[in-house]
Amino acid sequence: MKTSDLRRLLADVRDGKLEVSEAVRRLRALPFQDLGFAKVDHHRHLRQGFPEVIYGEGKTDEQVVAIAGKLAGHGSPVLITRTGPSCFRAVAAQWPRARFHEAARAVVIPEAGRRRRGKPGVAVICAGTSDIPVAEEAVITAELMGSAVERIYDVGVAGLHRLLEHLPIIQSARALVVVAGMSECR
Repeated sequence: MKTSDLRRLLADVRDGKLEVSEAVRRLRALPFQDLGFAKVDHHRHLRQGFPEVIYGEGKTDEQVVAIAGKLAGHGSPVLITRTGPSCFRAVAAQWPRARFHEAARAVVIPEAGRRRRGKPGVAVICAGTSDIPVAEEAVITAELMGSAVERIYDVGVAGLHRLLEHLPIIQSARALVVVAGMSECR
């Protein structure tokens, strides 16, 4: 539930458009919903400004689909990280608008009918090509959170000149995500 949803719900109760018992029913899933194998955090959007992200590694496709269903049912975008084509097919069977980002190993179910322009100022920098999957995961995450992202890839560690070429972007960024040595984290 987003802050705007909570405000609308409370205003509807105040204005007599919604019974208190119905508001209580809708709020019952806060702060989390217990699925038996996972507790889905519906309160995270209120606390952090972005909904829970599903870490897909180690979960079955069925578990991911169940968790995604609970998150998508609350109208937020859904991000599933560290996953593959099998999981994507299972998710896309339920949500045809889902997209698989192969390089990031991530699945996104975008917010229905919402397309926002990203706020500039985030740069994702990676040292080598083996770091690209983790860097792309950061890009997808930042874009879903409303940022436009500049990619600066394969700057290496062998020579500072490969990094300094991008100095104007780096100096003007409001946030930098730097990925290096991530080949062991897959």
